[in-house]
Amino acid sequence: MKLSEELKARGFINQFSGESLEKILDGEKRTFYLGVDPTADSIHIGNLTVYMLMRHVADAGHKVILLVGGGTALLGDPKETTERDLSDEEQVTQRAEKLCKQVSGLLGTDVQIVNNADWLKGLGLVDFMREIGKLLTVNQMIKKEIIAKRLKDESPISYTEFAYAPMQGYDFLHLFENHNCTVQVGGSDQWGNMMTGVEIIKKKVGGEAFVLTAPLIVDSATGRKFGKSEGNAVWLDPKMTSPYAFYQFWLNISDEDVDDRLKIYTLLSLEEISTLMREMQETPQERAAQKALAYEVTKFVHGEDVAESARSVSEVLFGGKELSELSGAELEMLKTEAPTHKINNGDKLVDVLTNSGLLSSKTEARGMIEQGAVSISGVKIKDVDFDIDEQDLEQGIAILRKGKKQLKVLVL
Repeated sequence: MKLSEELKARGFINQFSGESLEKILDGEKRTFYLGVDPTADSIHIGNLTVYMLMRHVADAGHKVILLVGGGTALLGDPKETTERDLSDEEQVTQRAEKLCKQVSGLLGTDVQIVNNADWLKGLGLVDFMREIGKLLTVNQMIKKEIIAKRLKDESPISYTEFAYAPMQGYDFLHLFENHNCTVQVGGSDQWGNMMTGVEIIKKKVGGEAFVLTAPLIVDSATGRKFGKSEGNAVWLDPKMTSPYAFYQFWLNISDEDVDDRLKIYTLLSLEEISTLMREMQETPQERAAQKALAYEVTKFVHGEDVAESARSVSEVLFGGKELSELSGAELEMLKTEAPTHKINNGDKLVDVLTNSGLLSSKTEARGMIEQGAVSISGVKIKDVDFDIDEQDLEQGIAILRKGKKQLKVLVL
């Protein structure tokens, strides 16, 4: 399958410039670049879409460049409603370093990383205005979506924001001239800024360049995109979103969204994804597609060992796997990530049920025990006077369940 067909089938293509997608992707091997401003300490899953697109581009034999906006991040691209606060230069530098380390593993070992601070900070204002400013008209710039919206809403827009698109366009010109880069990739919200670069390259040096955008991924249940501005970011940095929480996020993707997420966020073949979707239709209770999604994305971001641990812990909590099957590292993950409750040897089960918050009263606890709705590590307890002994725990840990879905990890 051609790369253009693969990317369309996976849902990566939102817009592209030029006469055809095939010319951009399927002909001569090109150099593609993705620009990202270091406005946070980590990538989140909303950003990850374009990195996955670039990974497919790299795997198809094209060269990829990651442009870290150490210069443009000091200004900030325009927001839809209000102006961004100017970022601290030292903080931008630190974030850029973290971003570079994080991205290297996502795009493969051959990714080239550049920082636009290297050329923008030494660029003279007069030179920039003469070389670039003369190529662009205000008439065109005010038609760009975000600028037009701000003007329509009579929201003040500073010259700093207004000048962001020409600076991003200058980045493309720099890479075109110095790295033979002819394609810029980005999110759909960057289309206007990206097209500025195409225009500058054409007018300045008579060159042909292209842009390609991926769609913004939204939660079908809420209609909201994933990102820090929405307050629902799932981060790739394990200190910001733990690998277990990361795994659980993907495991809980709805049946409605799982096919799209498998195509965008994993490197599984389309044939493998089709097989998983058939399994989901035949045995939806097994959630095979969600399990594959959670494992594959966690493996891609955090590595195979971490993905295995997250899967094992999840299977102990929700899939019937025994505690005794967990390694020491997995037990630590279980204690850290699952809802826990500390107990002492000999504590009464009725007290533990209420003190842990699983039940609100001792009367209710006794009733649930008598109904056979309470278990410790898979063993149903029907004795209302049951005392929890250290022998009931595995290496000082047990899983107390009320029903099938509510649980606490008991830690001695």
